[in-house]
Amino acid sequence: MESAAIFAGLHPTSGHHNHLLGPSRTAIKLLPPSIDKINFSPLPLKLQKQSHFTSYIDNSAINSGNSCRVASPASDVASELADIDWDNLGFGFMPTDYMYSMKCSQGENFSKGELQRFGNIELSPSAGILNYGQGLFEGLKAYRKHDGNILLFRPEENATRLKMGAERMCMPSPSVEQFVEAVKATVLANERWIPPPGKGSLYIRPLLMGSGAVLGLAPAPEYTFLIYVSPVGNYFKEGLAPINLVVETEMHRATPGGTGGVKTIGNYAAVLKAQSAAKAKGYSDVLYLDCVQKKYLEEVSSCNVFIVKGNLIVTPAIKGTILPGITRKSIIDVAISQGFQVEERHVSVDELLDADEVFCTGTAVVVSPVGSITHQGRRVTYGNDGVGLVSQQLYSALTSLQMGISEDKMGWIVELK
Repeated sequence: MESAAIFAGLHPTSGHHNHLLGPSRTAIKLLPPSIDKINFSPLPLKLQKQSHFTSYIDNSAINSGNSCRVASPASDVASELADIDWDNLGFGFMPTDYMYSMKCSQGENFSKGELQRFGNIELSPSAGILNYGQGLFEGLKAYRKHDGNILLFRPEENATRLKMGAERMCMPSPSVEQFVEAVKATVLANERWIPPPGKGSLYIRPLLMGSGAVLGLAPAPEYTFLIYVSPVGNYFKEGLAPINLVVETEMHRATPGGTGGVKTIGNYAAVLKAQSAAKAKGYSDVLYLDCVQKKYLEEVSSCNVFIVKGNLIVTPAIKGTILPGITRKSIIDVAISQGFQVEERHVSVDELLDADEVFCTGTAVVVSPVGSITHQGRRVTYGNDGVGLVSQQLYSALTSLQMGISEDKMGWIVELK
């Protein structure tokens, strides 16, 4: 649900530096503006790790207009962070340097992608995504370590979830390897936008859309896989401080047999009305119930929800109406490794109101403790409006893994440098 304004009002970042940073932190100088794309050959899309680059690639490749000129290490171009206020990052969109794009036709496979300058994209007014909502998105983050390494957290899980969603939405999708390599390339191309350690993260937004023109209701004839990035801070303005939720009893996020279990774009516009009304009343967000019995928890607008009672942690089971969150899955594994009993099942409102703690999980929020729940006018608070011990423990454990502070015994971290 994080703002994805790729379709309107985006302009290339002013004052672009005319270089990319290779995996060895050597500068790659781009050719003049008329040559603004970096093509990748068919898979795998590998960024080769080298100690240095040669001075130039061959002239025939340059003349084709499809390649980039490579500067010698002797050019001594320094790597610098973007000039922004890292101490006051919110969760808002900020244009960066490069985005990644790959296309294929219906019935075919994605095979070739490219990095290009960030900017507007061109779509037919009859594009499948604009007319029938044939689109999916993902969200993941890159972190900078003190030693200069750049870390990704479980990107293959996002790739797998995208493939699952694409099948539901009748779309071709990149392979897991294509997805991961495209993410790596995009992150490294925008390295200067990754916040310093402890100042935030680089949010990565992959999009898969029906970009081909279609008038009658049918799968689009062409598809575009696109990735853009933005430096971000905390999703909720409260940060790790507790948020206040209201239970929505009339409007519903998803229905059985629908698309609530995949990350399709339509799931998120549907929550805006209830969310806007809640925020106008001072709540942080909305907690939705099942649409059949209207008494079992589903999820918050863009987060999974957990309740804590003693040593027991319970979260609604994945049953087709709830998004299988990657942070949700990770928190379950971390909690079990720390000795908690975890159950995935129906969770009633009564259980919610009787819990010791409540917290939400998601890529954007990571772990967000809940300070209060309001249900039909009744407000229940948790932990004297403080951060619960279990929420704090799990937040610390997961973020330490994501940021490379603690040892990755789970095998979840992908190092780029």
